[in-house]
Amino acid sequence: MSDSEIKDPPPEGESPKWSNLPTVSFRKLQRKTLGQILVESNALSEEALHSALAQQEETKGKIGEILVENDLITEEDMLRALAYQLDLPYYARLPVNDIDPSLVDSIPIQFCRDNKILPVARDDFNVTVAVADPLNIFPLDDLRLILSTNINMIVSPPAVIENSINRVYERSNDASQKVLDDLNQPELGADDDLEETRDLLESTDDEKPIIRLVNGLLARAVKERASDIHIEPYENEIMVRFRIDGTLQDKMQVPRRHASTMATRIKIIGKLNIAEKRVPQDGRISFRVAGKDIDVRLSVLPTSHGERIVMRLLDKSSGAKRLVDMGLSQEIYEQWVHLIEQSHGIVLVTGPTGSGKTTLLYASLMHINTTDINIVTIEDPVEYQLAGVGQVEVKEKIGLTFMEGLRSILRQDPDVIMIGEIRDGETAGIAIQSSMTGHLVFSTLHTNDTSSTVTRFLDLGIQPFQVSTSVLGIMATRLVRKLCTNCREQYDPLDGELKLMNMNREDLAGKKIYRAGDGCEECRGIGYNGRMGIHELMILDDEIRETLMASQDSNKIKKKSIERGMKTLRDSAMQKVVAGLTSLEEAIANTQTDDLGHM
Repeated sequence: MSDSEIKDPPPEGESPKWSNLPTVSFRKLQRKTLGQILVESNALSEEALHSALAQQEETKGKIGEILVENDLITEEDMLRALAYQLDLPYYARLPVNDIDPSLVDSIPIQFCRDNKILPVARDDFNVTVAVADPLNIFPLDDLRLILSTNINMIVSPPAVIENSINRVYERSNDASQKVLDDLNQPELGADDDLEETRDLLESTDDEKPIIRLVNGLLARAVKERASDIHIEPYENEIMVRFRIDGTLQDKMQVPRRHASTMATRIKIIGKLNIAEKRVPQDGRISFRVAGKDIDVRLSVLPTSHGERIVMRLLDKSSGAKRLVDMGLSQEIYEQWVHLIEQSHGIVLVTGPTGSGKTTLLYASLMHINTTDINIVTIEDPVEYQLAGVGQVEVKEKIGLTFMEGLRSILRQDPDVIMIGEIRDGETAGIAIQSSMTGHLVFSTLHTNDTSSTVTRFLDLGIQPFQVSTSVLGIMATRLVRKLCTNCREQYDPLDGELKLMNMNREDLAGKKIYRAGDGCEECRGIGYNGRMGIHELMILDDEIRETLMASQDSNKIKKKSIERGMKTLRDSAMQKVVAGLTSLEEAIANTQTDDLGHM
């Protein structure tokens, strides 16, 4: 089985058709064993095969599963060989945009998910079905009865099929678009509650239009990786916008007459008071879409044209990230790990709202979380559940504030304390006292960079000597958009752009600089796809502390830190630019406060 016989389909952006998509297919059934096929294709050595066969004699398991479990081959290697053995086509990717959503109209989404199968094409006599396990024929028998037709098989990796299932069912159930015409009907009930355990992709057409509209908006937001949904009533219409990768994008206009009904539906599922329209309200929503558990922070604000609604989405199923996946440079990673492994002191993360502060703190807590350490947090709200960590949620309505919660936490014999945010002088003072009595304290502040965090502490009434003796280090973080690798384009930056980043042509010798292209299918025409962090770490060593005690000028503190080797946010951004991960435009926009870059 040569490499020339197995070809991946072209990228989705090229919109391949089923008729011309390369496949793996053979005229004669292969009589060779799976192990022989893998050895002949150079995916497996003879020695490894003999070892796996010996293990199979003991366990009576399948040889393919044994090879994958022992990391002797990849799952893709196994599926390619199995497809070859059974004379079936193999697809490394599926052209989802060419799959007719009507193929799944009569098939429950959970049936496809449980069995890792998906109908992908139909002709006059057959339906072609992608499967992850071609040896499991029982679901195919059920599918043959459901569709009343013959079934042909192709083989694809499980992850490819799962992703394709979600995307095909999203297109089949895009209620946020379908329902707009239905909204002209007079009956718009909003009295049914949202079932938290049901997947929104299973919504049916017999639900009331306003319910399908809201469900469709939530499902579409998850599909497009939106972090926030903005529903903004104006004089003549309701504007719906999604924040994707930190940028707001217009998505839909809803007739103005439906503002009240739409707000009522959202307040019902957020368990808010639907009769109260004069004061702001906050709530939470939990739902499931495409197999993901999503938590929503809901904010309702009365305006002159109606209630303005913002919903912040959090994918709970993804869990907290690992510290090694946070995009820290090797130098900053090692320094940060050294800080968070100390026995006492304060470690701070700073940045504007939505810059990844809490995510970094969670990753740091999980890095040091062991059975011999007692970690307790107080947060507003608790965003991820961390195993082995005591997490307290602020409830200001009943008097459980950061300050009151922190006082109680100190009686719980903690080794490590995380304060979601230091907002006032009292909380800052207790954090300082805690760090001086043998606790390691993690927290966040809203400041522009590391040096201004020091002056922020002073503004809260903390004395310079308290800051210098308790704070170990401060990490400033931002999120910049990642270039879409499928459509980015190389270019020669302007002199003005280089000047803004304090660079010259010589610094870019032999390096490629990219900018966002015109957009493609993968990035939905934006040119960017996802975000990543840039970081600035100030470690308060003896010289920095002396500078702090002598002067509380943030610029002097920052200059001294740079002299001591600190890399600024702008330096971090430029590393990402030179690596081809982001654009100069993004780097400049997210490091405008780094005035030292112009000095």
